[in-house]
Amino acid sequence: MTWTMPHEGDPQERLWLAWPTTGYTLGDTAADAETARQTWAAVANAAARFEAVSVVVHPRDIDIAPRYLDPAIEIREREIDDAWIRDSGPSFVRDESGALGAVTWVFNGWGQQEWATWTHDSTLAPALAGWAGVPRIDSTLVNEGGGIHVDGLGTVLLTETVQRDLGRNPGLSRADIEAELARTIGTTHAVWLPRGLTRDSDTFGTRGHVDIVATIPTPGRLLLHDQRDASHPDHRVTAELRAVLAESVDARGVPFEIVDLPAPSVLTDDEGFVDYSYVNHVLVNGAVIACAFDDPHDADAAAILREAYPGREVVTVDARPLFERGGGIHCITQQQPLSVPR
Repeated sequence: MTWTMPHEGDPQERLWLAWPTTGYTLGDTAADAETARQTWAAVANAAARFEAVSVVVHPRDIDIAPRYLDPAIEIREREIDDAWIRDSGPSFVRDESGALGAVTWVFNGWGQQEWATWTHDSTLAPALAGWAGVPRIDSTLVNEGGGIHVDGLGTVLLTETVQRDLGRNPGLSRADIEAELARTIGTTHAVWLPRGLTRDSDTFGTRGHVDIVATIPTPGRLLLHDQRDASHPDHRVTAELRAVLAESVDARGVPFEIVDLPAPSVLTDDEGFVDYSYVNHVLVNGAVIACAFDDPHDADAAAILREAYPGREVVTVDARPLFERGGGIHCITQQQPLSVPR
């Protein structure tokens, strides 16, 4: 059987999220917890305008989450460690008939990070596949959904610092990883980027997820994070990534058209240089749920996204609380495509 991961813009059955429940994601104070809950709910409620939404909620929060969420949103009760379901959840694929399956990667806390816990999240992907009622494609590859982007035609974007991280897949070569991706998500051509953004590569990051750097809005086209301020270390990083992508082609052998998506103008927060990125958006049926930062570049980014995804409404959510906790809108969501019998 051949499995293929569809483009994120394909029609969707629903969008999945997990509810912030403890630790750094929830925060240290009641005010922090309120901010986290409001922000996760804002994304879920925005998506619920366009399609079905399910939220995985820890039993300790089963009476709390409904106060924030649209009543139409389905709640699934389960113990979880964290709220980044893009990474702990499965990646959905289709077989030759159009029926869905779910790839269950090994999740080990972003490469066994000292600050992470994953006892419950390591088994979330199989549970979610069961809720979705689809067969599992189990993988021994340590990987996260935020570490890959596909065009649905065989191309995958990924980074050396994630899939070849010694904390994830020690000893695996590019060829080993590409073979497993071909088996599980049907990709035939990998575009390897050398690294991710600076903040995301620091102690509390993912070590370089691609979904904060670049995405494929349509085959042959890339949206690339563009840090234009030379005082920010990502100015050099994005120049390096652009040079690699300018020499790359997709699975069809077609060179990429690169569209720069400017970084917000704010450069730092209390922890140092930020990795705020408009690339970290999620597609739902008829819309783009996009990051905003109360920044002068918000409107420019929304216009670029509107052009990149014609016919979709661009809905923005203040993503600063997400990035303060280590991710963005794409990171807290996972789309389940429609099963499309052929």
